Amino acid sequence: MKKLSGIILLFALALVLSACSGSDDAEGSSDSGGEESANKVEIFSWWTGAGEEDGLLAIIDLFEKEHPEIKVENAAVAGGAGTNAKAVLATRMQGDDPPSTFQVHGGDELNEGWVAAGKMEPLNELYEKNGWKEKFPEELIDLVSKDGDIYSVPVNIHRGNVMFYNKKVFEENGIEEPETFDEFFAASAKLKEAGVTPVALGDKNSWPATQIFENVLLGVLGPDDYKKLFAGEIPFDDERVVEAAEKFSKVLDNINEDHAARNWQDSAQLVANGEVAMINMGDWAKGYFVNDLDMETNKDFGFFEFPGTKGEFQVITDTFGLPKGIENPKDVKEFLTFLGSTEAQDVFNPLKGSIPARTDADESKYDAYGKEAMQDFKDSRLVPSLAHGSAAAAGFLTKANQAVNIFVTQRDVDNFIQALKSASSEL
Repeated sequence: MKKLSGIILLFALALVLSACSGSDDAEGSSDSGGEESANKVEIFSWWTGAGEEDGLLAIIDLFEKEHPEIKVENAAVAGGAGTNAKAVLATRMQGDDPPSTFQVHGGDELNEGWVAAGKMEPLNELYEKNGWKEKFPEELIDLVSKDGDIYSVPVNIHRGNVMFYNKKVFEENGIEEPETFDEFFAASAKLKEAGVTPVALGDKNSWPATQIFENVLLGVLGPDDYKKLFAGEIPFDDERVVEAAEKFSKVLDNINEDHAARNWQDSAQLVANGEVAMINMGDWAKGYFVNDLDMETNKDFGFFEFPGTKGEFQVITDTFGLPKGIENPKDVKEFLTFLGSTEAQDVFNPLKGSIPARTDADESKYDAYGKEAMQDFKDSRLVPSLAHGSAAAAGFLTKANQAVNIFVTQRDVDNFIQALKSASSEL
């Protein structure tokens, strides 16, 4: 039943799950159908926004120069921060018309979705051949593995437990980067006294509020018990989960009033304009600030770890695997081998705003944020993101998003905990 429900729930997941996309509302798409043909690799993704599309096209261009005998078809589907792409992918996979390879978040979105449904081929041989077990962190390989087999190649790393802030607003109000929850709430109170909204939220889509909650959970539980919570080893009515819900409510006391009408870019714009001081957003927001708004890192905006999570790294990783039933697996393996190389990752990630999944990439190609994130990625404890499909199965995520959205409006801790406890049957 879990395999069947994993496939069915991918339709529901497409309606609620973030894609780390540079554009929530882009229109149009590339051709995503068609039969597989020899010497053609169809790469299916939702990378159509600023930066990410440039990175994807750079990868394709470089691969085709090195492998002129293999043509790469860009089958990106735009719109809805990946919602449209995931719906199209689910239809194709269930119709036995898989793309050559497709973008999927490491963790349960991959493992409890497509792997559990028997739709993916293992890639252990590629990892052995390319020495990737020594190049990707063990905790990252765990996110793309199930039952002893490895099923996809991580291309990039985004960090979810980051707070970005307007440097001028912090300086004008004498605010230091907070490390603890107490320091964070004290800074928020000071900002409110000065007439500045402390925290930007745009939860027109469900996931940004869930991302804040998962980071509060991480800050309260720590990395080991955070993982145990989503493994079903700690109950959702544990007193520390209740504490996290109460802290989450305090964070929500500090958000912009029009949050429900905004997407994440709209809320990030408030920080850029100085109307709001800070935002918890994955580091695709850094790409938005730099590429779309022409802001400068450490001059116009700064960043710090979400309170209570210093030394921890909330991982969102885009990966690509080998679907069963394609006609040219040899060509696709050649492309996957390229995606796992330092060459490809150092071409893609500086444009995307992410960092490479490999730990031996060329740091000189990355800006100040990228360099610091790369070091933290090597030194920190890695934990999977709930909001982006890595920490828990689609069924739980759907219900958790619903519970979070109700809580944002009603602020009833008891009902929130009960809803999460009920949802845990999906883990």
